[in-house]
Amino acid sequence: MLEQVTKVHDESRQGEAYAPVAEETQTYTKKFYIESYGCQMNFNDSEIVASILKEEGFGPTRNLEEASLVLLNTCSIREKAETTVRKRLTEFRKIKQRNPELLVGVLGCMAERLKAKLLEEEKLVDMVVGPDAYRTLPALIEEAETGQKAVNVQLSREETYGDIAPVRLDSNGVTAFVSIMRGCNNMCSFCVVPFTRGRERSRDVVSILNEATDMFNRGYREVTLLGQNVDSYYWVNPEDASVITTFANLLEQVALISPLLRVRFSTSHPKDITDDVLFTMAKYENICKYIHLPMQSGSTRILQLMNRTYTREWYMKKVDRIREILPDCALSTDVITGFCTETEEDHQDTMSLMAYGRYDLAYMFFYSERPGTLAARRYQDDVPEEVKKRRLAEVVELHRGQSLSSMQQDVGKTFKVLIEGTSKRSEDHLFGRTDHNKVVIFPKEDFRKGEYVWVKVEDCTAGTLLGTSTGRA
Repeated sequence: MLEQVTKVHDESRQGEAYAPVAEETQTYTKKFYIESYGCQMNFNDSEIVASILKEEGFGPTRNLEEASLVLLNTCSIREKAETTVRKRLTEFRKIKQRNPELLVGVLGCMAERLKAKLLEEEKLVDMVVGPDAYRTLPALIEEAETGQKAVNVQLSREETYGDIAPVRLDSNGVTAFVSIMRGCNNMCSFCVVPFTRGRERSRDVVSILNEATDMFNRGYREVTLLGQNVDSYYWVNPEDASVITTFANLLEQVALISPLLRVRFSTSHPKDITDDVLFTMAKYENICKYIHLPMQSGSTRILQLMNRTYTREWYMKKVDRIREILPDCALSTDVITGFCTETEEDHQDTMSLMAYGRYDLAYMFFYSERPGTLAARRYQDDVPEEVKKRRLAEVVELHRGQSLSSMQQDVGKTFKVLIEGTSKRSEDHLFGRTDHNKVVIFPKEDFRKGEYVWVKVEDCTAGTLLGTSTGRA
């Protein structure tokens, strides 16, 4: 289990949270309610599920009491997410006592790992559906309606849902995620994803471009290309095997849809991000100069135990290369403290690599093992929890200083900002993001969501830039 202690800025929905679906004006005889936990891939999967359910006559609702179908899209990365899901399922069981015809289902990464417990031992759900089995939802619902327990957690080597247009849930109408691949081939010893999402497979480039173009035509102005490891995207045209699309090729083609469409991507594995990707980013102004580059640990010995396939020195050279080709590129990272056998020397290596990376954003966790992972089978979780937490606190404190320094360096500068909506702090202010993924708040004036504006930064906090617009971009 990776226990997260940092929070992303509250102007946007990121990280672990639940997301009830948006209301629709169309009338449906059946309603579904869905909550999503964990990574952005899960939120994107919920939008695929919503599309499948709409074809079956189900409409979305925010009101649990009027739903005939309740779904939880789950995450197995952290124990906290599983605990939250169990609590929610217990609450749903109370609603089910008042409405016996209500169907409750668990989707996603918890489905395969805990199917027996959820269905038989705890009797919390009627359906369990894995990440590659969403197309079978209509048949599973029909089966569950007869009183049978419905299960499909089979993984696939081909499924990408490339032909399904996602229904955008709780969308701001400006930014959207576009899945470009599923699964993961990297067997990091701490991670359960290869076992819950299966092997890596790339979605066909035509469907990706069609979806991104459709988003732009509908008024969206930013897409994030999404995958467990986007840099290993590799699609071979089935009609002509000589036509191969790499991630750098795909990134360029999406950028060419329109100079008004911002392009982001997540997540990169340090071993796979290439110079071709970096040069493509440098070539196009609308590809955001922001890379999430998880380090996980600064110790070569621990990285080897994690099966990360790179050394401390190699990672540092990758950071150097990014800054050589993209001098103004922002970096974010993931860090785990207290992995199996980690010593104080290993911890200090992590601290020094954090200092070297000068990250604008970091997701920081302490380690405890997740069932089914390679680490759980191979290594003893032998670092005392109080030591893990103390080391984590030191990493967090170091990063807080880095984050504040990064923000302070932007004071006095002017940035192009894409407006995403009204600030939660004030109805008189808007918020948006810079190219570097930093949140900016500024007076509303006559600007509207979806517009690009120039904003001069006048002040900051550790997580937000504060400024005044100098006009439309």
